[in-house]
Amino acid sequence: MSNKIAVLYGGNSPEREISLISGNTILNALKKMGIEAYGLDIRDFPLFLLKKKKFKKIFIALHGEGGEDGSIQTILEYLNIPYTGSKSFASSITFNKFIAKTLWKEYGLPVYPHVFLRKIDFIKKNYLEIKKNILKLNFPVCVKPNSTGSSLGISKINNVNYLLDAIKKAFVYSNNILIEKYIEGIEYTVGILGNKTLPSIKIKSFYSFYNYEAKYIDKNTQYFCPSGLNQYKEKELSELAMKAWNVLECSGWGRVDIILDKKNNFQLLEINTCPGMTPNSLFPMAAKKAGLSFCDVIDEILFLAK
Repeated sequence: MSNKIAVLYGGNSPEREISLISGNTILNALKKMGIEAYGLDIRDFPLFLLKKKKFKKIFIALHGEGGEDGSIQTILEYLNIPYTGSKSFASSITFNKFIAKTLWKEYGLPVYPHVFLRKIDFIKKNYLEIKKNILKLNFPVCVKPNSTGSSLGISKINNVNYLLDAIKKAFVYSNNILIEKYIEGIEYTVGILGNKTLPSIKIKSFYSFYNYEAKYIDKNTQYFCPSGLNQYKEKELSELAMKAWNVLECSGWGRVDIILDKKNNFQLLEINTCPGMTPNSLFPMAAKKAGLSFCDVIDEILFLAK
């Protein structure tokens, strides 16, 4: 019986280019492992043919809309083909930052104050009323699209004069946006593989927050693994990441982004259910620290696919 694997990458999201790199890196690893694997750009490949082509498992290497938002997962569930990562329900929730934070707050997990704004309300409502609501957060604030990845469309603003431009910029990427109190602190990311956390990574960026430039362009961004936290803080961070993951019913593999604020308290930022798997990505870096090669990680992610 054939064990054909399809790696889905590309697509039409703003994160297409990163997805193509991730997908090709994964594809090369699968071939190196002796697995019959094919890379399929979902922009050009009709998904209903996956069943006809007799693929046994799907490795999702799609980032952003159409890849991490539950839509591709729903189709694969309908086709009854096992795939990597979280199920459609968990994917759609994590992709919606506001819903994720609302659930975390409900479960007593730490999130910073925020305001949710829909494009339709922004058009119809009085801007002064919206501004008044946002001013309660106290500046600086981060204005971000509610449903997108790779830090696209995010602005950190220090005063109200820049608010309108930042809102308009965020609406380019999403019909709903989130304005949240800017958290000054140190950013950490925790990879999760199966039911275990990987060693945390500390991110040191020379930008005011870990934005698109810091992630993919600036060569001065530094990553520390081990993160340098003491064993108690490392344990606290790991446990918080796992709680945040489980509350949203995530599974398989992913990454939880968390910030340590100036009061030495951790605050949840977001979950990435299909992290980058480029040669410079953070998930393989953490796995390597845990003693897992890139091929080990791919093998485990594929094994967990349901």
